[in-house]
Amino acid sequence: MNQITMATAYIMLLRRDMILAYRNRAEFANPPLFFVLVVSLLPLGIGPDSALLAKVAPGLVWVVALLATLLSLDSIFRSDFEDGALELLLVSPQPIAVLVLAKITAHWLVAGLPLLVFALPLSLMLYLPISALPVLIATLVLGTPVLSLLGAIGVALTVGLRRGGMLLALLVLPLYVPVLIFATSAVQAAATGLPVSGQLAIMSAMLILALILAPLTAAAALRISLN
Repeated sequence: MNQITMATAYIMLLRRDMILAYRNRAEFANPPLFFVLVVSLLPLGIGPDSALLAKVAPGLVWVVALLATLLSLDSIFRSDFEDGALELLLVSPQPIAVLVLAKITAHWLVAGLPLLVFALPLSLMLYLPISALPVLIATLVLGTPVLSLLGAIGVALTVGLRRGGMLLALLVLPLYVPVLIFATSAVQAAATGLPVSGQLAIMSAMLILALILAPLTAAAALRISLN
């Protein structure tokens, strides 16, 4: 087995999942639509005070992004489990961690990447200072893949359960707390003119560790769930 073979398997599975997502556009449009609707509606409840909206904007955007990601996590492995494709992935000659990473990548491209696109206009609507917008996008670029990677572990542990949604939330939400803390801290610091290099460095370390460990952990969890 060589690196080219693994890369080919990764690309083929990623392409397959992206095609399936395109065919089920209505289902995969739910997380971005949820993100847009909730962020748009919450200011109606908070009030029109621009100073207050600017103050809560970093936490508001990130909490809703976290919930939108959580809403779509079950799609990573659920359809493959139901049609039997997941068992075929486990007996594949390719490293299961590489295949899991391909499925996580597809999930992020479908559910995470659109959040970056909508976050900019929504943040302007919430009067977030212009100086904080690049930092917000940077935290989303670094943080949303971590949400998908960590979420895949919870999905792998609960994929064999009929009603694992609540258990999935209980497993995953504690893992999301550090991402939420450092991301909102970075955006708030940028809005007040403080340095953000420390928060971004920690988030970069989180992403690197998640890229290394999460696919291996999710692969082991899938073997446990299906045995």
